[in-house]
Amino acid sequence: MAYKITLIPGDGIGPEISEATKRCVDATGVKIDWEIVHAGVDIMEKEGTPLPQKVIDSVRKNKIALKGPITTPIGKGFRSVNVALRKELDLYACVRPCKSYKGVRSKYENIDLVIVRENTEDLYAGIEFEEGKEETQKLISEIEKASKKSIRKDSGVSIKPISVSGTKRIVKYAFDYAVKNKRKKVTAVTKANIMKYTDGLFLAVAKQVAKDYEGKIEYQEVLVDNMCMQLVQKPELYDVLVLPNLYGDILSDLCAGLVGGLGVAPGANIGEDCALFEPTHGSAPKYKGQNKVNPAAQMLSAVLMLRYLEENAAADKLENAIASVIAEGKDVTYDMKPDRNDPTAVGTSQMADAIIMKM
Repeated sequence: MAYKITLIPGDGIGPEISEATKRCVDATGVKIDWEIVHAGVDIMEKEGTPLPQKVIDSVRKNKIALKGPITTPIGKGFRSVNVALRKELDLYACVRPCKSYKGVRSKYENIDLVIVRENTEDLYAGIEFEEGKEETQKLISEIEKASKKSIRKDSGVSIKPISVSGTKRIVKYAFDYAVKNKRKKVTAVTKANIMKYTDGLFLAVAKQVAKDYEGKIEYQEVLVDNMCMQLVQKPELYDVLVLPNLYGDILSDLCAGLVGGLGVAPGANIGEDCALFEPTHGSAPKYKGQNKVNPAAQMLSAVLMLRYLEENAAADKLENAIASVIAEGKDVTYDMKPDRNDPTAVGTSQMADAIIMKM
């Protein structure tokens, strides 16, 4: 019986890399009935929103989705479609593996890190108060009364909620992931020495959860600023990192940089009963329709999707084919060539063709 999976092509380069990925997934032999729904700036003019309800309904019904990148306006307009989907579907665990592939240019080798990022709380919960608004002034007054600390009157204010329940489930997810995938260590990353009641709570809960895995998985704690330095100097010391939302977003990009960039950085967003898979990179609208961009991150996200479905043979087949094409270096897009102006670079679709030929 075929899996029913929602496909959200996205906008910008999204439709191109999504189509290339769809073809490669189909070539693994896994039977999938794709339900295609649209979100992003391209659909906004027609629907009046970049995230139509039918998209949420489709993912909720099918329990699994593959999504291309979607443009998010900076500083104004609709809040991130990505964040909205994660919040609406309670996709609390963002999993971003960062793995070295032969043929990808990087200053590092043999990197194999996994970022497990809490996806629903922290500053990304979106509780913000605009500078100059009456409600913001009232909030500032209340905060000053309660904390006995002053805030400049011309401030915007963001609220950073971190809960016991939200932390417990993300840390438990990280440990369960480590056990299932035969990883050795989980590192909790916070700034608990400064933010004692939010990051401090995250760390305290992590310590408690870690006790349930003693003798199975090693546990350690590192402050986020030190973690940045450690990852640049000696990334081989780390394995699975579990972090609050904002730090997880930042460090996942840092770790992607260790393996050659966002072009090979996949992502998974996991909830209790559904999951959404997407590349870490953005929609790059300036390259829209040019059949030019690297589809590897989207394809590697599909590998994560196949593993989630426990179609491990198909996942291995696709990942090995992607790795083989990248290592060979012949049928790859311009960004994966030593010289980005190399005339032998192929397009998005042609790279997909080469990957399909390897399976």
